[in-house]
Amino acid sequence: MRHALRWTIILGLVVAVAAARAENWPSRLIKATIPFGAGSAADVVPRVVFDRLSAELGQAIVVENRPGAGGTLGTALVAKAEPDGYNILAQSSAFAISPAIYPKLTFDVTKDFASVLMIGVSANVMIVPVTRPWKTLQDFIADAKAKPGSIAFGSVGVGSATHISAEKFRLAAGIETTHVPYRGGAEVIADILGGRIDFYFCPLATALPLIREGRVRALVVSTEKRAADLPDLPTPAEAGLKNAESVFWLGVFMPSKTPRDVVEKFHAAGAKLLAEPSMQESLTRLGIEPKPMTPREMDAFVAHETAENLEVVRAAGIKP
Repeated sequence: MRHALRWTIILGLVVAVAAARAENWPSRLIKATIPFGAGSAADVVPRVVFDRLSAELGQAIVVENRPGAGGTLGTALVAKAEPDGYNILAQSSAFAISPAIYPKLTFDVTKDFASVLMIGVSANVMIVPVTRPWKTLQDFIADAKAKPGSIAFGSVGVGSATHISAEKFRLAAGIETTHVPYRGGAEVIADILGGRIDFYFCPLATALPLIREGRVRALVVSTEKRAADLPDLPTPAEAGLKNAESVFWLGVFMPSKTPRDVVEKFHAAGAKLLAEPSMQESLTRLGIEPKPMTPREMDAFVAHETAENLEVVRAAGIKP
């Protein structure tokens, strides 16, 4: 009886301490890990948000880049970090792709992390060299079917969002193409402009100036609805393709055992910031469209994306 009472008291104290910590959060600086290199969209966009969010929370958010292995190295560090609300992860679509590409991950995307804040989404745009004869997506598909395997596309790496977008399109269109992975987007663009590869599912913000300057031709946007900046560009569904849609997204996560009150407080501050017109304007300039979600809705979204990406990887025959 005394033993049970002792453990009840201890448990009560632990709960009380955790509640007190959550109530006082944040009381010191927050460390944000970005598992990608500096200068990428997955780095620039979260930095813009964290810079403004620091003022909202009343504490500095210190950003550290820990790139490597498609974002999995930095992600693994946060998975093992103290779940106290002072260790956060800024991730992208790669988060929900990594389980299908890296079979020996030391973390579980859906079990080891709590979704906190969806920053927003962006379309990829299929661009082709202006020297190619294709004026419409139908022209392109017809040519690809007539010459299986002769058309090559670029991506920023095996399992990247640009790779998965192209594979979903390829499977929906029923065509055979050749994948050419690159180290970064600048290299892919250079080869598109030089006519050395045939197409690239390029992030919207990067594609827009190239399209407007007439340096590349756009054939389709990757999302369910048309892009506001490219209102004449069809969606996959409008072009007659089923299940070809994809989005590039960015979000914030914490270790799964982080107190729920802390998760909700961070989310509330972030959601308030993302609703501000000035913040939305900043994101729009970066090609990001706000997509409000609760943490629970974001958990479900990530789980769905993870399962869908696994199917695409298997169907496309992408090797881990």
